[in-house]
Amino acid sequence: MTHLNRLSLILAFFPLCLAAHTTDLKSAVGSLPPLPQEMKSAPKRDWLVQRMDQKTGVFRTGNENEVAMTNGLIRRTWRVVPNGATVAFDNLMTGASIMRGVKPEARVELDGQDYEVGGLAGQPDYAYLQPDWLDKMTASPDAFQCTGFEVGTTAERFPWKRVRHAADLPWPAPGASIVFHYAPPSGKLAGVVLSVHYEMYDGVPLLAKWFTLQNGSGKALALDTFTNEILAVVEAESVVDSREQWEGPNLYIESDYSFHGMDAMTGNRTTQWIADPQYTTQVNYELKSPVLMESRPPIGPGVTLAAGESFEAFRTFELVHDSTDRERRSLAQHRMYRTLCPWATENPILFHARNAKPAAARLAIDQTAEVGAEMVILSFGSGFNMEKESPEYIAEVKELVDYAHSKHVELGGYSLLASRKVSEEDDAINPATGKRGGAIFGDSPCLGSTWGGQYFEKITRFIEETGMDILEHDGSYPGDLCASEKHPGHKGLKDSQWTQWKKITDFYEWCRARGTYLNVPDWYFLTGSSKTGMGYREVNWSLPRDRQIILGRQNIYDGTWQKMPSMGWMFTPLVEYQGGGAEATLEPLSKHLDAYEAHLAQNFGSGVQSCYRGPRWYDKDETKAVVKKWITFYKKYRDILDSDLVHVRRADARDLDCMLHVNPWVKEKGLAMVYNPLDQAVEKTITLPLYYTGLADAAQIREQEGTAQECKLDRARRVELSVKIAAHGNTWFVIE
Repeated sequence: MTHLNRLSLILAFFPLCLAAHTTDLKSAVGSLPPLPQEMKSAPKRDWLVQRMDQKTGVFRTGNENEVAMTNGLIRRTWRVVPNGATVAFDNLMTGASIMRGVKPEARVELDGQDYEVGGLAGQPDYAYLQPDWLDKMTASPDAFQCTGFEVGTTAERFPWKRVRHAADLPWPAPGASIVFHYAPPSGKLAGVVLSVHYEMYDGVPLLAKWFTLQNGSGKALALDTFTNEILAVVEAESVVDSREQWEGPNLYIESDYSFHGMDAMTGNRTTQWIADPQYTTQVNYELKSPVLMESRPPIGPGVTLAAGESFEAFRTFELVHDSTDRERRSLAQHRMYRTLCPWATENPILFHARNAKPAAARLAIDQTAEVGAEMVILSFGSGFNMEKESPEYIAEVKELVDYAHSKHVELGGYSLLASRKVSEEDDAINPATGKRGGAIFGDSPCLGSTWGGQYFEKITRFIEETGMDILEHDGSYPGDLCASEKHPGHKGLKDSQWTQWKKITDFYEWCRARGTYLNVPDWYFLTGSSKTGMGYREVNWSLPRDRQIILGRQNIYDGTWQKMPSMGWMFTPLVEYQGGGAEATLEPLSKHLDAYEAHLAQNFGSGVQSCYRGPRWYDKDETKAVVKKWITFYKKYRDILDSDLVHVRRADARDLDCMLHVNPWVKEKGLAMVYNPLDQAVEKTITLPLYYTGLADAAQIREQEGTAQECKLDRARRVELSVKIAAHGNTWFVIE
């Protein structure tokens, strides 16, 4: 039995849930069994290209009052006496300290009174933290006091039913957990227990933090607001003068309390970088360096817990970077998503059918099966209606679903949630006017209204009764506030955002547990969504065909800095879309086969699925052959095409452009797609950076299905290739 397992076993029987007496807790910590020395040296491997041997564990440190959790890449250390507090957060990859001072573990407002959770007072200078200062620091008697902790392993946030091709990733992500329990200050809120949870994951410099609150007081308890994480972070720069933009610390923070954004930064509602009033020795003259990170909701939650009821906060995820290089930071962020939401690696080949009538839908299903694609979505404007409850309609859709399944095709459809009016009684009420209107999309129903409850009941029942496989959920909850005090799902303004977010994320988690694929134009990946828009301007699809193609490659190149290829959809307007006329339209497909193939090549070649919107995949045999060619190509190289992209050269219609897939853990270590946008053939030498393929000295490289040649890599693990590409053509190189 390992030392860590022994500790877990001991804590399972004796979880240190003691009365809030410092001497008892100190005695309990001191009596823990001997544990191996924590790793303090820099890791010997690059975690982005090699497997890490060290697993996450919780350890004793050199101080009898401390415990530490580390995975060999990062380490977080806590004092438990005289109170629970983070006293070190270290980047083991660079040897740097991430934090410069001790702050409370959390902050809560209960029944109108603010409380700190844990923390230590008396640090003389917040520019840095000397270890010997800690022994002189004290616990505030007005803060929640640490009563004990428990050690365990990571747990799934919700179930994931795997029903389609995805990366071979574990769920939950393996790692370790530690939970610190806190009691209120003496004489306050007797019976209330607040527990601060941490998880750290194997092989990635990433941890999660959240808290739970158990109301054992015997009476109702109001949780007005909270701060989930407070980090006094080392500044990335020292600036004397005032400025509007600051260089941020080399740390990426994201939570699952996200909405109204098709990328992570836009959807981030909780991460706040603010000034630290305790940091009085900083060089900024006005003491305004934004070096205090707080993770908190914009408003609320404003919920009331009945006696015996519990509350779970959103989770804050902290990714520690080891470089300022943009490509490396991008790959690290992608690894974070593969760890925390592996369902986002599902990447089915889909078709957007614009007509949901049975005959038209069957044509789309038949052609999808014939070309080897995998999914049909009954698109917006198709007549598909998930809110329709008639038994006849449900039976009609179920028959289509069963027919699609007989062809090994998944079937689902579109539903609009926000950006529409419902009724005076059910729409979100603008707190500024007391009337509906003025929501993020103009008008929107409140998910806590009577209509909101009925809507989710309807679509849940529709999915269950028809067996449909995919929901494209447009206008997902964007964060609208609602000042109504009459809606059954929330009390008023302060709890309206939290309760609506819970409503939609509970539904998305239900979809993930049953295997329903979710196309959602918003950042709900961490709560169950599968895909969002890659990032494009819809009216651009009414531009001439040649411009659509170049813009599409730029959109993919730009969108995959934050997203894995499988996380973003593109768009291919087979029929006219938002105008543009004949010059913008691919139909009739056989007459514009060159443009159609260009879309297919750049979408499948980048591992990005597109919404091919129209009545059919093909009109003639030659069109069908081209579609099958690129679907066959994608399926053959699926593992590497669904892998991360290294951005070699962005499309600009002036020279060759290139995107390189890399993955050191699959058969093909790399696949480079090269495109020629010019009116003439191009012959030249290009350089491919192969470091993230994991190859060190040489690579076997072949063009398309040709014969592989051994190519030597230079000291920076780059290789030069001679390419010759016809006008408006493309080629690919497989790297093994």
